[in-house]
Amino acid sequence: MNFFATCKIGLESLVSGELKELGIEVTAVHDARVDFSGSFTDMAVALTYLRTAERVLMQVGSFEATSFEQLYEGVRAIEWKNYINKNNFIHVTGKSAKSKLFSVSDCQRISKKAIVDSLSSAYGIKILPENGKRIIIEIGILRDVVTVAFDCCGAGLSRRGYRTYNVPAPISETLGAAIVLLSGYRAERPFIDPMCGSGTMPIEAAMIATNTAVGLNRSFAAEDWHFIRENAFELARERARDCVKAVPFDITGSDIDAHSIDLCKKHAKKAGVMLSWRVASVLDLKEERNGGVLCCNPPYGERLMEKRDAEKLYRGMHEVFSRLDGWSVNIIASHPEFERVYGQRADKRRKLSNGGMVCTLYRYYPKYSQGCDRVRVETENERKE
Repeated sequence: MNFFATCKIGLESLVSGELKELGIEVTAVHDARVDFSGSFTDMAVALTYLRTAERVLMQVGSFEATSFEQLYEGVRAIEWKNYINKNNFIHVTGKSAKSKLFSVSDCQRISKKAIVDSLSSAYGIKILPENGKRIIIEIGILRDVVTVAFDCCGAGLSRRGYRTYNVPAPISETLGAAIVLLSGYRAERPFIDPMCGSGTMPIEAAMIATNTAVGLNRSFAAEDWHFIRENAFELARERARDCVKAVPFDITGSDIDAHSIDLCKKHAKKAGVMLSWRVASVLDLKEERNGGVLCCNPPYGERLMEKRDAEKLYRGMHEVFSRLDGWSVNIIASHPEFERVYGQRADKRRKLSNGGMVCTLYRYYPKYSQGCDRVRVETENERKE
């Protein structure tokens, strides 16, 4: 079977790397999409484990269409009876970019008609009751090429199930996990998020440290597919439970807002991880330990603070972070002149997207004084990788 995982722009290499580590064959990498092939068990493993992908879909057709007639014929030609019972509720989603067929609603309507007409003919009935389990079908059109796929997820993969309360402008779980992975965090090193909001990055870091599958405690749309004969999800969850590591870790989340920390504690408990939480301003951060990883998602000027206040905060952050001995600093921000305001050029940058907003992850390598030789060696090795 052919599948693809969608992701935010800039995270394709992370998703591809995750799939390869799972032993799944990656067949192609595109902008915001990674193609892979395998069995239904491979699909279930990908759904259960992928930390940085947004969705997984199963491709059942692809063809060129520049007219609604071609779209209808191409969709109808697919053997829908192999996948859909006569009473399944059929939900069609759509998207289109750089194509002659740009009206998404019309493409959805015509595709739904083609599917229903195909099934009506195959089952010998005029009207499909559609009173059974829901099947989600995506019609994606890019440069006049139509891709027809089943949505394996239902709720997106960012919905881990632990974050039931939110603070204003929270970072998504998938992006939070991506930032932690890009920071080079390892379980044996301390981790701090001094502006943790709803606790996403510290919790994702703990799940990475213990190799806990992020989808272990949620359900997926593909579990309702009648045509999956193998016990794919049972095997995937059994593998996930066996792979959890009982390792010690040192992870701290702090925030100036006491209500946010209360929510963090609830989220961590639901995620099954025990972390350190504290109410504190980022500007009061003091760290006596030598060597660790700091990740943060400060308020953007366009989101939660006036631009002048945000810039004042950035300058204060630099003053505090520059005193950290042997710590790498990883900051995601949308300010177009962040480095100038912060007062230091980053060692590495990566363009990302957060809630549709173009952002950059700024990475600053650790600075060392005496007594940090071991951490210095570890960090130098990470740079080479």
